[in-house]
Amino acid sequence: MSNSPARSPRSRFGAKDEGGPRATFRQLLPYLAEHRKILSVVIGLSIVGAAASLSQPLLVSQVITRVQAGDTLGTLVWVLVGLVVASAMISGFQHYLLQRTGTSVVLSARRQLINRMMRLPIREYDSRRTGDLVSRVGSDTTLLYAVITQGLVDAVGGSLVFVGALIAMLIIDPLLLGLTVLVIAISVVTVVLLSGRIRIASRKQQEKVGDLSAAVERALGAIRTVRASNATDREIATIEKDAKGAWDMGIAVARISALVVPVAGIALQVSLLMVLGVGGFRVASGAITIANLVSFILFLFMMIMPLTTAFGAINSVNQALGALGRIQEIIGLPTETQDDSRIADNAAPPIASGDAISFHDVDFEYTVPPVAPAAPSGNGSSPGVEATEPRAVLRGVSFSAARGKRTALVGPSGAGKSTILALIERFYDPQAGVVRLGGVDIRALDRTELRAQIGYVEQDAPVLAGTLAENLRIGAPDATDQQCVDVLRSVNLTEVLERNELGLEAPVGEDGIMLSGGERQRLAIARALLAAAPILLLDESTSSLDGLNEQLLREAIDAVAENRTLIVIAHRLSTVVDSDQIVVLDHGRVVGIGTHSELVATTPLYKQLAKHQLLV
Repeated sequence: MSNSPARSPRSRFGAKDEGGPRATFRQLLPYLAEHRKILSVVIGLSIVGAAASLSQPLLVSQVITRVQAGDTLGTLVWVLVGLVVASAMISGFQHYLLQRTGTSVVLSARRQLINRMMRLPIREYDSRRTGDLVSRVGSDTTLLYAVITQGLVDAVGGSLVFVGALIAMLIIDPLLLGLTVLVIAISVVTVVLLSGRIRIASRKQQEKVGDLSAAVERALGAIRTVRASNATDREIATIEKDAKGAWDMGIAVARISALVVPVAGIALQVSLLMVLGVGGFRVASGAITIANLVSFILFLFMMIMPLTTAFGAINSVNQALGALGRIQEIIGLPTETQDDSRIADNAAPPIASGDAISFHDVDFEYTVPPVAPAAPSGNGSSPGVEATEPRAVLRGVSFSAARGKRTALVGPSGAGKSTILALIERFYDPQAGVVRLGGVDIRALDRTELRAQIGYVEQDAPVLAGTLAENLRIGAPDATDQQCVDVLRSVNLTEVLERNELGLEAPVGEDGIMLSGGERQRLAIARALLAAAPILLLDESTSSLDGLNEQLLREAIDAVAENRTLIVIAHRLSTVVDSDQIVVLDHGRVVGIGTHSELVATTPLYKQLAKHQLLV
């Protein structure tokens, strides 16, 4: 499968603006549709609340008319009070449902985003910053909450009030209504013109927040190096620069929003002054009664209030759509397995083979990750993705690892050793050639099935924050406590187990900071051994160990290696000499295959490496 340069995120979306993808309201609808039952109840309450609100000015008009005529009010006042109380109770319950639904929408978005983010091809992680991805899960999804709680659904009920008030005002006095609509129309046009700018500015603000998260994650992840290098002040300055960029874009959003928010207030004040002036003249002329004028003014307030809500909804929705564009950018990426059925159809036919793993004329090249400048660009927009020329790593690589035997990979740094293990794990697929497992092209295998047969210890194997037991059970969730204890003892981690009274439940700290470098490496190996996969890949697994622990670990690996296939990237000569086969790599090509004694006699590069104890 080709590892072609990643397309710019802009090309994945039909619409685009100055800085990247932008979502449409249609893309927001699935998040709302998932909670349509509760939203239906909310809309129903909005309708009831709108009816209760619209009844109040009519009752006030009746009260004024009866007082002017000297009639008794009877139960009219109590009905009016009841409507006010009912409106308040409906509003409170509706507020609760909106808050609950808003939180649920955020949860749904986060689940979908996390599910897609955790299944992306490895090459996507190569080209993206961890902090920015974390920001999309946290900050960007939170803006969806505002869509629900700050006016979108409430605007439905508000629109009913608006229309009802409009009809009532038309019946009371068409002339006053015409003047009012003129003012409102001007305000609506103003908001519409500003709403697009809010969306763009909001998306840029979220991008700057993502840059800030990435900068903080970078600095905290290397805090010891930063302190040891006396670079604390420089890192703080870099982070503060990103924080200032986020602040600048926040101010831009606030500046545009500040133009939107007063529009409704101005419309209300101008409309009220116009109604009082013209309405007072019409009362004096006998065109309308004072009771009708009071009712008209009350309906005017009722019409402006939902208009304010609608303007707020437009503001919230446009901010959310800016963030949703960043969410959809990730959700729109293909998963690691999305094209597997097509890839499997093009896989090479199986062959009869007694080998566990075999490479046949394999070519592979990395697409260099896009380069984005650390500092924000002058116009505040995010940099586009710049694909560069692919970097060839493997060229015509062919070798076989016999079942139940140990194969060592040796060669200078950059020779392609770790890439071979990555291809076996299907983190990437080769551009040419075939990698086979037991004679079957691994592209024809389900990735889960393939990886269940492989234990993999990376060169810098991570230790996850949590406990010893949690780290061990990543690949063997059903392992018993005794099995965990036994495997820790096998890699000489008994001391780690015993130095904390919590035993297996002892915390290891963030990135395993409570363990030494050698202990972290041995824990990673114990994790692979516990999974008991028939194939074990070890990428320089003894590089951080002293001589004693290396010997103990070699004995542990030898004990479990029986009937298992081992492919080991060698760091020291002691790891190589006992191998059944050694594959020598140089600049992505196989330059020698054989035993230690054979290669010393036939392969100059291996002889040179062996002379220097393979410490390259």
